[in-house]
Amino acid sequence: MKNADDTDDYIISANKMLDAVMAKLELKNDAALSRRLEVAPPVISKIRHGRLRVGASILISLHETSDFSIAELKSFF
Repeated sequence: MKNADDTDDYIISANKMLDAVMAKLELKNDAALSRRLEVAPPVISKIRHGRLRVGASILISLHETSDFSIAELKSFF
C-alpha cells in the first residue's frame, strides 16, 4: 500500500501538469479542459484529487491538445 506522502506528491504533480496545460491553452477552468480533451468533467476532478491516475489515453490527449511533448508531460511526475 502506498503511503499518504506518495499520494500527496502525485496529486501535486498532476495538478501542476493540468494547470500547465490549461495555461498553455488559455482555459479558465477544469470544465473547459474536459471539453477540450473530450472527457467527462469528473475525470479531471478524479485526477486532481488522486482518485484516478493519468493513464496513457489521457496523456496522449493532453499531448495532442497542448503540443507539450510526452516527455514534458511526464516530467511533472
